[in-house]
Amino acid sequence: MENKLSVRDLTISFRTSNGKVQAVRGINFDLAKGETLSIVGESGSGKSVTSKAILGILAGNAIIEGGEIIYDGKDLLKISEDEFHKIRGDKIAMIFQDPMSSLNPIVKIGRQLTEAMILKGKARQKESRVTFNSYLKMLNEAMNAATNESNTAEIAEKCKKFDTFERKHIVLEAEYNAAHEAAVEAIEDIDGLVFEMSKNAVKDAAYRVKKIAQLANASINDYVVKAKAEKLKSLTSALTSQAGSLKKAGADYTSAMQQLGEISDILKEAVAFEMPNFFAMGYYLTFSGEAALPDMPVSELNGFLHRELDEKFMLDFINNAKQGIEYSAERAYEGKANAIKALREKLPVFEEESLDAEKCKAAAKELEAVVNTAIDPLEIVKDSLTHTFNSGLKNEIEVYFTAIGKNKVEQTKHDRVQAKYDKQVAAGKAPDWKVPAAQITNLELVKENIQRQIKRLADHLEESLAGRASRDYDAETIAVIDFLKENASGIVNKVTPRIAKSKAIKLMEEVGISEPRKRFNQYPFEFSGGMRQRIVIAIALAANPDILICDEPTTALDVTIQSQILELINKLKRERKLSVIFITHDLGVVANMADKIAVMYAGKIVEYGTSEDVFYHAAHPYTWALLSSMPDLDTNEKLEAIPGTPPNMIYPPVGDAFAARNKYAMKIDFERQPPMFKISDTHSAATWLLHPDAPKVEPPKIILDRIARMKAKRGDTDVK
Repeated sequence: MENKLSVRDLTISFRTSNGKVQAVRGINFDLAKGETLSIVGESGSGKSVTSKAILGILAGNAIIEGGEIIYDGKDLLKISEDEFHKIRGDKIAMIFQDPMSSLNPIVKIGRQLTEAMILKGKARQKESRVTFNSYLKMLNEAMNAATNESNTAEIAEKCKKFDTFERKHIVLEAEYNAAHEAAVEAIEDIDGLVFEMSKNAVKDAAYRVKKIAQLANASINDYVVKAKAEKLKSLTSALTSQAGSLKKAGADYTSAMQQLGEISDILKEAVAFEMPNFFAMGYYLTFSGEAALPDMPVSELNGFLHRELDEKFMLDFINNAKQGIEYSAERAYEGKANAIKALREKLPVFEEESLDAEKCKAAAKELEAVVNTAIDPLEIVKDSLTHTFNSGLKNEIEVYFTAIGKNKVEQTKHDRVQAKYDKQVAAGKAPDWKVPAAQITNLELVKENIQRQIKRLADHLEESLAGRASRDYDAETIAVIDFLKENASGIVNKVTPRIAKSKAIKLMEEVGISEPRKRFNQYPFEFSGGMRQRIVIAIALAANPDILICDEPTTALDVTIQSQILELINKLKRERKLSVIFITHDLGVVANMADKIAVMYAGKIVEYGTSEDVFYHAAHPYTWALLSSMPDLDTNEKLEAIPGTPPNMIYPPVGDAFAARNKYAMKIDFERQPPMFKISDTHSAATWLLHPDAPKVEPPKIILDRIARMKAKRGDTDVK
């Protein structure tokens, strides 16, 4: 399954007046396409810090001490704010706990929904143009390199031809989009106005009928309203002529309603028409030599245009493009083989007991050059590990050598404070403060991170080489053509205020807000808490993101509304094929929606697995504690509260952070942090109870009884 997001060894702290708080400590997880990952834990466990790091909105006193957050071939911890601006809200969106923290109380809902759409729409248009031009140029270069020199001019001419008719394609599509959107908005406006007229509760009738007439006339286009264009013009003219009479008190709306209904019927018929193949049409109108298109139904026309394009240009272009794509891939495979060799050879430089700065920097420079040759510039789905390796390695080397001097300074500071503390104790005083731990960077851990990055990339490239023979270049070539077409369409996919309003109303309907046209002009205070959260969800969906982060989105709502919001998020995930990160302190909330669950405690993931793993085979005592405190309708036993409080992460425990609250804790829990023990391919937990020498401990009876009931309900014969 394709990963949308990968988090590796993420470590985050915060500077405070009392010392450094270790909020997130070396966590790892993956989020696959169309999957819901739930991150569960008490307040202060690091859940929200993790989500804010993904979105790039950490507080100013945050210290990102290490790790990677990989999305679309980029490490989100290392990209610029300008690059993040293209991702935040557009590709990765977030819903917060309190909807009012996301809404401006003095701005109408409609404006808050449309403002971001318009701004992001302009940015996407610009990005699509840059992507189209740069990718076509790289494809041209690869196609040239794949053929002999005598064909260079011919290849260049083909790419120029492709670019030329794509320009015609986007002009035609832009005209169609404008007319189609005008028709859609006119239909929606008519529905709202007719309803109000029927209830004799209409406002600004004259202005609104004039606006509807303008929209209806704007829908006249060869592929939207054509055959009935004259009739539509006649109806809109008649409607506009009586606009003045609609201003009068007690006006009779009968005639206007009839005309509006006829206009609506024409437009509804028009928006249902099949969309022409503007890509193929662009070629025909540019290069066929014919002054006009053949007169035939759109379905037949599309077939005709497709055949013309294939026979006279596209099949030949695809053949050359495939050669270029194969050539580019083969060069990258050669680069991968060389990179594997270099990575293995340079690894010992970073395995020395004490790293040498000059040797490390020289080795990193050599690796940067060879790893760059392993990147295929024509790949559409970027290879995240290869793309982020150089920046990641450079960052870790910088951390290592900067820390050598910094550690000495920090140790001196710590020794000074410790001496002051010891002096007061020696004088018989009892200080009311503690000595903060020295903020020392673990050089061995940084060195291990460097080695791990090198080994991981070498293994990854070897795996890529092993799959070399199974690549389907025919499918990849078609994907490249579609990619170019998609970006060409993106250039003209303009979001005007009119289009933004239409989309906003559809989004409001999609998230379950009744009477969206009326509520479009209301303020946040006029909505209930649940409705405000639906508005926030609509805003998050406005840019059609890949990933939706939900940070405790139901905590401030009552139980009934919680269920509705959870059901809505599940529905949107399925329909939009979203990847979802759902953050909560309540395991029960995610029982029916999470595909995978990461249980966090004191900044670490202590258990990770599928929903089945965590609810039916929980292995960490903290997960047991969460499950034991989770109410359900069938539990008659008293729920078990988790004793004590989470540790102060200015002074993190030496061993397992949960040990002081864990009634199953052993001596080793207070001495050493447990590693992640693998239970199955999908399930792991960080508890010494999974060590082969640990005593056998059963989960609490309340959990075993609940599991038995759940299995019995679903017809599982094994209810032990």
